[in-house]
Amino acid sequence: MKRRKKRNAIIWAVVVVVILIAGYFSFVRPHQQAAKTVTVGIMASSKADDKIWNSVAKTAKDKYGVTVKFRRFTDYNQPNKALQNGDVDLNAFQHKLFLKSWNKAHHTDIVSDGDTFITPIRVYSNKYKNIKDLPDGATVAVPNDATNESRALYALKNAGLFKLKKGTDLATVSSITDKKKNIKIKEIAADQTARTLDDVDAAVVNTNYAQAAGLNYKKAIFVEPLNKDSAQWVNIIAVKKQNKNNKAYKDVVKAYQTEKTKHLIKKYYGSSELPAWDRNFNK
Repeated sequence: MKRRKKRNAIIWAVVVVVILIAGYFSFVRPHQQAAKTVTVGIMASSKADDKIWNSVAKTAKDKYGVTVKFRRFTDYNQPNKALQNGDVDLNAFQHKLFLKSWNKAHHTDIVSDGDTFITPIRVYSNKYKNIKDLPDGATVAVPNDATNESRALYALKNAGLFKLKKGTDLATVSSITDKKKNIKIKEIAADQTARTLDDVDAAVVNTNYAQAAGLNYKKAIFVEPLNKDSAQWVNIIAVKKQNKNNKAYKDVVKAYQTEKTKHLIKKYYGSSELPAWDRNFNK
């Protein structure tokens, strides 16, 4: 009788262990594996960007055991909606001011999980080789949408053409004070700025539109400096605030912020795009 009870006890013990092991592989292990897969929302863009992100994914997998998947978007309004809805875990497409404006307009709580790069805006001219050569009363074209116009005006301010009122967040023409050369600002659509170069003395052109127009960024007459004014234009990897301390997400950021990524950015973009995560913008 005692042997039978002992045998039954052993059998039940084995059954319990089997159930625990099965439960682990059925419930715990899949969740652990799911937590190691991170979906990043990015814009459908160039082959160079794809190569950079593929390198980041390889580093994340090899060094941190994180599988990175991508969801590509064609509309700048989509990635933050997807992040908020949980369709992606992270996104990487926007600069800090874009995110600030998005959160304010949509009452969301998305935050930066790490800096990526900055693409300095540049001033071009078909008439002058240095911004200091602009004559009195010169006309400078700038983008007319709120964020790009503000960025252009801050660049011109840093070029020494005028000052902006203290406390200015989004700069407009009305924010300008103390003009040095009575500069005239011409506001036009961002994608048309490069086309005005024959009609104005200079134009502030976003890098993507400069590339589309065939402008050589090395021939710009002024380049936006990396200082506290330009810090708001740093691109970021974004996450919902409640997930900011997620280790797998942090590992993706670390996989991006590497010397290898720096090398690839320089390889594909020269100095038109610059790594931003270890730069000092408090100058």
